[in-house]
Amino acid sequence: MRRTMVFAKRNLIEVYRDPLSWIFCIAFPIVMLIIMSIVNSAIPKEAGNTLFRIDNLAGGIAIFGQMFVMLFTAIAVAKDRNGAFLTRLYSSPMKSGNFVWGYIFPMLLTAVIQACISLAAAVVISLITDYSLNIAGLLLAVVAVIPSALMFSAIGFLFGTFFNEKAAPGICSIVISLGAMVGGIWFDVEGVGGFMYKLGRCLPFLYATKLARSAISMDFGVREFLIPLGVVVLAAGVLTALASIVFDSRMHADQR
Repeated sequence: MRRTMVFAKRNLIEVYRDPLSWIFCIAFPIVMLIIMSIVNSAIPKEAGNTLFRIDNLAGGIAIFGQMFVMLFTAIAVAKDRNGAFLTRLYSSPMKSGNFVWGYIFPMLLTAVIQACISLAAAVVISLITDYSLNIAGLLLAVVAVIPSALMFSAIGFLFGTFFNEKAAPGICSIVISLGAMVGGIWFDVEGVGGFMYKLGRCLPFLYATKLARSAISMDFGVREFLIPLGVVVLAAGVLTALASIVFDSRMHADQR
């Protein structure tokens, strides 16, 4: 555990030294939250649109922000793999699990901080727009998004293990675009139906968004909360285990 935490501290410092991590992981979600709130204010109430209402928007933006945590996880792992840093550490007593969690722990912390800041911004916007948010629901949402943060970190770790630092960001960008579309962040996937909804049901992104939104509204129904929670937790567990297996295989291959 000590080795993992020492390695995690190093990775945390490396992430926070990069200005882009502050821009994309912290500032960009807040900017999108503000822009979409302005868009929502311009939509006539008669249209009946609630997707960009601050209670729904806050949960969607929290998940959208985690996709950039995935991006920076991939970049960090790919950069260290392609350099001599990890090669030197392979000769140390560290195991594959130490490496995996040494990268994932800082990203989980970043995701939690990101969620707290985004939801705090949502509270400010709700006061400006005269819409009441449930503070207990917001606090619950911070906890509810931890499984999805682990899921996205594991996806980023896998991409960083499979691809180099030039290819990994491009692959992550595709996943970010796909996740935002089928995850129901920018439009109602269930309302649209068809192929988009079928694809969304096959991937964990839509469930992550539904989980965050249900936590904020404190809707603990089976379809709205429990099933999404189960899907996201299962996806996070499977992807994290897969990341550890793949990295262990790559680590032994690199040592030969």
